[in-house]
Amino acid sequence: MISNQENEEGLELLKTAIAKARYIGKVVIGMDVAASEFYGLDKTHDLNFKTIMVHKKILGDALKDLYNFVSEYPIVSIEDPFDQDYWEHYSKLTNEIGEKVEIMGDDLLVTNPCRSERLAKYNQVNTLPF
Repeated sequence: MISNQENEEGLELLKTAIAKARYIGKVVIGMDVAASEFYGLDKTHDLNFKTIMVHKKILGDALKDLYNFVSEYPIVSIEDPFDQDYWEHYSKLTNEIGEKVEIMGDDLLVTNPCRSERLAKYNQVNTLPF
């Protein structure tokens, strides 16, 4: 069993498997980060949220910067990259990588469907889930 993987190790395994199967250009990756699940009351994202003893907490800008790996992998969509109330970072990420990757705000929208119009207007997401 593989343990203690860094953020990109799983993506690297997928990239290798796609290449070995000769599916480069035919298979793409969509990610559901579900960032609300590891967002805390202290307004940080705990990358080690499943452990009790060791925490790795980062702020929204640092989490946004982690998504820069999209240039290295065939990623076409990222769902829920931030907590549902972290609107500013949805906008920043969409501005940075939104032309290459669909930024989906599933948790952002299903908790309050009335948000859809505002989100689209202010370019905070570029894809709406149905």
